[in-house]
Amino acid sequence: MINSRHNLTGWLLIGALWALIPLMANAELVIKINRGVERPVPIAVVPFGYDGPAAAPFDVAELVARDLDNSGRFQSLPRSLLVSQPTRGSDVDFQDWRLLKVDVVVIGRLEPLPGNRHSIIFQVFNTLTGEPLMSFRMASDDAALRRASHRVADMIYEKLTGIAGVFSTEIAYIAVDRSGGETRHRLIVADADGENPRVVVNSPEPLMSPAWSPDGRKLAYVSFEGRRSAVYVQTLRSGNRERVSARAGINGAPAFSPDGRRLALTLSRDDGNLDVYVLDLASQVLTRLTWDPAIDTEATFSPDGEEVFFTSDRAGGPQIYRVPSLGGGQATRVTFDGNYHARPRVSPDGKQLAVVFNDRGNYRIGLADIERGTTQVLTRGRLDESPGFAPNGAEIIYATRADGTGVLASVSTDGRIARQIAAVSGEVREPIWGPRDRY
Repeated sequence: MINSRHNLTGWLLIGALWALIPLMANAELVIKINRGVERPVPIAVVPFGYDGPAAAPFDVAELVARDLDNSGRFQSLPRSLLVSQPTRGSDVDFQDWRLLKVDVVVIGRLEPLPGNRHSIIFQVFNTLTGEPLMSFRMASDDAALRRASHRVADMIYEKLTGIAGVFSTEIAYIAVDRSGGETRHRLIVADADGENPRVVVNSPEPLMSPAWSPDGRKLAYVSFEGRRSAVYVQTLRSGNRERVSARAGINGAPAFSPDGRRLALTLSRDDGNLDVYVLDLASQVLTRLTWDPAIDTEATFSPDGEEVFFTSDRAGGPQIYRVPSLGGGQATRVTFDGNYHARPRVSPDGKQLAVVFNDRGNYRIGLADIERGTTQVLTRGRLDESPGFAPNGAEIIYATRADGTGVLASVSTDGRIARQIAAVSGEVREPIWGPRDRY
């Protein structure tokens, strides 16, 4: 348990409970739609044609259909019900698709290019009018066809909904394997659909609080190597890492500034009081932002980098406050609708906060309006934690419990679409959604 001259209040209870739950990360994640829109758009994603000498190196259409299905806004026609498989616009019989009550049809081809590359060509049609909605060609290395297929789904999703797609983004999360009498803590990065997991850090000591850099090249996290907390920043491509804060006392809750040059941190330092600081990564200069004798923690930057939002119990219970990120300003309270708001994360447009909210004794994910001070409850769990926005601002990822098991989940910001992202075996937690623009 964290040592502080203050007693830990209920808003730290969630982290304590999760820390007692045995976790594992031995398998891929799978998505289950719990709630979707009342009438998902019926769509057909026809298997893409292939002009190569052998089998196609990747099934682009299958992944595109799965992505659109997993969004909760579309329902793709099973392949067994396809009446035809056109690969060019001139071959599409719109009457056939209208009879199948399909509103949108996606067709395409995969064409070989020199040097282990392929070109993905696809078209999207409104079957009710026969109108072409979009047509696009992109080239991809064979090793990157999965990511390119996610980008195809992103483009189609944005064209049909007006919302930027995030299928080609990544998530990071923490998992612990307690098998074989040994405990291993892992920081894992995976595609947004849970596939393609890669272990970034594998440690016998606890790992906590992953945070993406704004360019998606690095992750900050807390490690308890040597049984003392320290904050590290690790470059994903090279694996190189740097210990950026190992000061006396607690080093925790890192969050990058929008320009990637600073980290907001929770430090206790010599006096044992938990306060919010900003660390300049290049110079190692610390700027202290809070001085209250209360517990101040879980800081996050506003999108413009000018403010830092954080959790504090200075009013007697956990609420969200904000303070200028350069220091020297007074903290002002942001949340008022209820007696418990914690772990804020700011929406990409800077207007809302994803928070943990106490809803009649249940810890649930809420959406707090910064200017109005009101909070909308989005989830239905009893122990939901660690919310974070998708880069399009339309979805929030978080950790929860389902059937006694720790799982990741997401919910749309209007509360209409809810998904579980559960491990096939074991449990996972502390998710964080990566940025749209990746290295």
